Amino acid sequence: MPLIVPQIISERLSRPVAILGGGVSGEGVSELLDKIGARKAVYDAKGLEFTAAAAGQHDLVVFSPGFPPEHPWLRLARSGGALCLGELDFASRFWRGRIVAITGTNGKTTLTEFITHALRSVGCKAVATGNIGHSFSRVIAETGGGEPTITAVCEVSSFQAESLSHFTADATLWPNFAEDHLDRHSDLQAYFRAKWALVERTAPGKFFMGSSARRSADKFACTFPEGAAVETEQQAADPRLAETVFADYPQRENFLLAAAWWRASGLDEGALYAAARGFRVGRHRLSRVAEHDGVAFWNDSKATNFHAVEAALGSFAVPVILIAGGKSKGGDLAGFVSRISARVRRVFLIGETRDALAEACHARGVSCTVCATLEEAVTCAASSAHPGDHVLLSPGFASFDLFRNYEDRGDQFERLVRSLNFAPSLR
Repeated sequence: MPLIVPQIISERLSRPVAILGGGVSGEGVSELLDKIGARKAVYDAKGLEFTAAAAGQHDLVVFSPGFPPEHPWLRLARSGGALCLGELDFASRFWRGRIVAITGTNGKTTLTEFITHALRSVGCKAVATGNIGHSFSRVIAETGGGEPTITAVCEVSSFQAESLSHFTADATLWPNFAEDHLDRHSDLQAYFRAKWALVERTAPGKFFMGSSARRSADKFACTFPEGAAVETEQQAADPRLAETVFADYPQRENFLLAAAWWRASGLDEGALYAAARGFRVGRHRLSRVAEHDGVAFWNDSKATNFHAVEAALGSFAVPVILIAGGKSKGGDLAGFVSRISARVRRVFLIGETRDALAEACHARGVSCTVCATLEEAVTCAASSAHPGDHVLLSPGFASFDLFRNYEDRGDQFERLVRSLNFAPSLR
């Protein structure tokens, strides 16, 4: 089918569309505009600046999630009379299929990938999109807007959710909620409310939330539909999930949410368990990199917040040697160190937060070493390890101070581990 341009978009194409942000989202918007033959101009902090004069040249502005709603460029655009749409809102107006939205503090990429995998395993058409790194606009450009029988499984971050005005979800799954992104949101309640905007744009009776998300909804006086709450914490082991990625926490929480939605959708539960047995998580998610002389090295570079680190540490039976630190996203460092203190033997600290983390570690009596680089941290961690130890990269912070992204951080860690000289003197 040809791509149908919705009226709210078509009536604003007489002048070029302004794209704010030249990253993954902006590139997807650019591809979609090319598909419909629309003119465009890309504005980015590293390139062309969006000025008051530029604002007067556009009737439609599409912005990336990195732009908060009150960003000066967006204020300029609105003052010039332009319609301002987040990338997700913009793309959703073209979509003809169903949307299953996935949000949460941790695990949402894995849950997005698993739901997509499970749907495909039973013969349903599905595509993973959104904050997962494959923008919705790019999916529209690739599929021509999809068809009624295809499901877009869309990972939605708080940055995307807070500005939604057109996007609607046929179902939303929200497995967990914890402290994160307090550099963007004023406090924990503002972070929660940003995500809650997605819930308010979900079809009735199709919202499913895990235990920690439910507690936060109660705390912040958000009324959720009956049947939405799913008990996802401290549930007994399920022998049907043995030898799958969902056998243990934190991934079991993802499966419990998926199963609640799957059953409510009238799909065969046995097929979901079969899909779980064939599913593998993506890279940089608590994966063993190497082992030598009884010392295991683990890459959990995707752990970019405190909750993710704590979940990773809970997977080990003994205290680990932790490599942590990075670009701050706000939050209570002292509280974080206090919670992990019993689960770490020593911490090697990197990135812009290393000194503040070291101060918090000293206050709690946690042994730590400040390192200038990841290479230094890996070498020192390996030197301090003994048989039976686990060396874990689980940073707890964003990667953009020293790396391109969390993938780059994880890739560098794996290369460093594999290049270590495991001579006896190293111990």
